[in-house]
Amino acid sequence: MTRIRFGTSQPNTGLWLIPFLCAVAGIGLSVVTIAIDRSILEELVPRSITGDPDAALIILSTVAASMVSLTALVLTITSVVVQLAMGQFSPRSVRPFLQDRPSQFAIGVFVGTFAHAMFAMREVRSFGQQGFVPGITICVSYLLVFTSVVVLVAYVHHIANALKIDSVIELVGEETRSTFDRLLEPAPARRALEPNQIPAAEGGMIFRVEHDDLVAEAERADVTLYLEYPVGSFVPEGAPLVRWDGARRPNEESVTRGIAIGPERRMDQDGAFGLQILVDIVERALSDSFNDQTTAAQGVDRLYDILRSLAGRALPSGRFSGSDGRERLVIPELGWEEYVAIAFDRVILAAARSPAVLSTLRTALSDLLTVAPLERRPSVQRRLDQVSELGADRVDVRPSSERATA
Repeated sequence: MTRIRFGTSQPNTGLWLIPFLCAVAGIGLSVVTIAIDRSILEELVPRSITGDPDAALIILSTVAASMVSLTALVLTITSVVVQLAMGQFSPRSVRPFLQDRPSQFAIGVFVGTFAHAMFAMREVRSFGQQGFVPGITICVSYLLVFTSVVVLVAYVHHIANALKIDSVIELVGEETRSTFDRLLEPAPARRALEPNQIPAAEGGMIFRVEHDDLVAEAERADVTLYLEYPVGSFVPEGAPLVRWDGARRPNEESVTRGIAIGPERRMDQDGAFGLQILVDIVERALSDSFNDQTTAAQGVDRLYDILRSLAGRALPSGRFSGSDGRERLVIPELGWEEYVAIAFDRVILAAARSPAVLSTLRTALSDLLTVAPLERRPSVQRRLDQVSELGADRVDVRPSSERATA
C-alpha cells in the first residue's frame, strides 16, 4: 500500500511580501545614511556632486517619481504576461508568474528606492546660511537608481525568457516532480544500469556535444563512447546517456561535462531544430484560425532553400576517431531521409487544402530532384508523389511567364 508523506507546505510566495520587506529596508537605509550625514562635522561629498539644497530636493523627488513609474511598469508587464499565459498556454499556468521571485525582487528594488528617496527628502534643509544637504544619502540614491536600471533590464530579459513555452513546461514539470517527491515515499530501486553505461545527471534537451573533449577522454581510458541520444533529443534524468566499450571505465564527470543538457533546444549543433521551427510556422499559418497561405508559402520556400543546400553535401556520420586512428566516439546523426521528412511530411499534410502552398511544394520538390544525387532522390520523389495525389496539379498559381514557357 502506498503511503503518502505530508511534508511542510510550501512557503507563501505572494506578490506583496518581498516588496514590503524591500520598502522597510529602504526606510532603514535612509535612516542609517542620514544618521551618518548628521554625525559628521563637514560634508564628505562635495556640492559639485550633490548640488545645493534645491538641487538635492529635485534629485530626490525625481528619483521617487521615477520609481513609482517603474513599479507601475513592472506590475503592468506582469499583468500582461498573466493574460498571455492564460490565452496561449493554460489558465492554470499563471500561478508561477504571480509567484515569480525575480518579478517580486524587481518591484522590491523600485519600492525600496522610492522609500529611501521619500524619507531622505525630509532631511534636506534650504534655510540657514548654507543649508544642509545629506551628501552620503544623495550618493546612495544615485547607487540605488543605477541598480534599478540594471534590475529593469534584467527583469525584461527574464520575463521574455519566462514567456517561452519551454520555460513554462520546465517550470510546471519541475514543480510537479518536486510535489511528488515531497508527498510520496521514494520509489523502489529501479533496474540498475549496465556496468558500461553512464546515466544522465539531469533531464533536458541535448543541445551540444564537445566532440574533442569526449574523444580525448575516450583515448585516455582506451574506450569507445556511444551516445545513446542524438543532439536535439530529450533525455530524462537517470536514463542511460552514454555507453562505453573497453577495459577501463572512463571518468563519468568528464563524459557528462562534454554533453550539454538544457531546458530547450538550440541551434548550436542542431540544424534540424531550425527546420522544425519553420515547419511550426507553416503549420500555424495554415491552421483554420490563421489561414495565411502567403506566410506558409514563404516558409516552404525557406525550407526548400535549406534542403537544396544540403542535397549535395556529405552529411556527418557521427563517428569520430582519435589520434591513433581508432574509433573513439559514436553519436546518432540524422540522414538525408530524416531531414526531408522533418521539412516536408507535416507541411504536406497541413497544406492538403491549400492549392497555393501545394503548388509551391511541387515546384520545390521537383527542383530538388534535379540537384539531389541519385541515391537521395527516392525520398524526394515520394513526397512529390504525395503532393500530386493531393491535387497540386489542379491549380497552377505560377506567374503567366512561367506557365507560357512550361
